Amino acid sequence: MLKKIVIFLEMIKFKHTVFALPFAGMGAWLAAGGLPAGLVLIWIVLAMVGARTSAMGFNRIIDARFDQENPRTAGRAIPAGEIKMMEAWVMVVLASLLFFAACAQLNTLTLQLSPLALGLTWFYSYTKRFTWFCHVVLGIALAFSPLGGFVAVKGSLAGFPWMLSMAVLFWVAGFDAVYACMDADFDKSRGLHSMPARFGRAGALRLAILFHVLAFVFFAYTGLYCHLNIFYFLGLVIAGLALFYQHLIVNPRDLAHISMSFFTMNGIISVTLFVATWLSMLTSGSS
Repeated sequence: MLKKIVIFLEMIKFKHTVFALPFAGMGAWLAAGGLPAGLVLIWIVLAMVGARTSAMGFNRIIDARFDQENPRTAGRAIPAGEIKMMEAWVMVVLASLLFFAACAQLNTLTLQLSPLALGLTWFYSYTKRFTWFCHVVLGIALAFSPLGGFVAVKGSLAGFPWMLSMAVLFWVAGFDAVYACMDADFDKSRGLHSMPARFGRAGALRLAILFHVLAFVFFAYTGLYCHLNIFYFLGLVIAGLALFYQHLIVNPRDLAHISMSFFTMNGIISVTLFVATWLSMLTSGSS
């Protein structure tokens, strides 16, 4: 059973939850003016885990045929036969129920928005079949993270810093386009769509740089709009350096460092911005 759980967690890349969860925390902190009261934070964490598990499991199920044909992904749990299709569907259903149950424990608006948020993550899995805009769709889906955290605390959209969601959108679209460079040739051969398949690796990396510049601008605007102090902007400098570094180590002819670019640098960015927001509010006396 323990081995099966480890396989499930690896299949859905559970450790990548670090990308979205800190931004849900940022939304919650900004809504509460500090640490959310009571069990709100626990329900937010459970909702995020449920949503991401459901979305990743669904993605693995509907992409199983392509994963089996792609040498890079043929070793994933479903095509390798380590996880049966029915087992994957059970996981998706249970994770979805966890997500909706956690949202129901928060407030009415959170529950009302939950089908849209989860539906967007599922819809993303189909977009590579018809548009290279798929990376932006994923960005839109993950842009619900800070919005969801904010609504979970406040029960309203009033005062939500929309530029934070815009920042997450472009940040995610950019790093997903970089990651897709590994499958550019496979995608083209199977008629799948992505920025690297459409514009080539060099073109996709240039667009990813543009997306990340926009993300940095929106993150900076968030700090100004929310009156965050120097700690936030110091964190933003670190995040900006991580953004720069991930483009520095990846180029169209050398994709060997994409794993570091994708996971390590982006994990640093999300966690750093969350901690910087928390420190800013703590030292400003907001909490």
